[in-house]
Amino acid sequence: MRKMAIGILGVQLLGTLFGLFMTYYMFLHYKRNEFTIKEYGFWLLFWIVFVVVALFPGLLDPIVEKLNFVRTMDFFIVSGFLFLIAVDIYIYTLLRKNQKSLEEMVRKIAIKKK
Repeated sequence: MRKMAIGILGVQLLGTLFGLFMTYYMFLHYKRNEFTIKEYGFWLLFWIVFVVVALFPGLLDPIVEKLNFVRTMDFFIVSGFLFLIAVDIYIYTLLRKNQKSLEEMVRKIAIKKK
């Protein structure tokens, strides 16, 4: 049985389809008024850049060479980890703020009831 390998064109196609799907998904959330126009604009720009980079990965070659990465995929992996760490920290800070405000509300309600 012969193994099927996804070539560069397959990865580009998958990346493009994923980016287009996410653009549509963000549009749906915007139409449901779950996003502001600024949030929608940010995500729209993000996914458009994602699709362009998926279609034309050579656009990143100057950046990859300047940062002394051997391959563009190495750059994507490092960038992905940095992005995930930043998102984790952001979500953690939001969670802590919500936890503190909830704790304050519970204390105020407890004091009023006492």
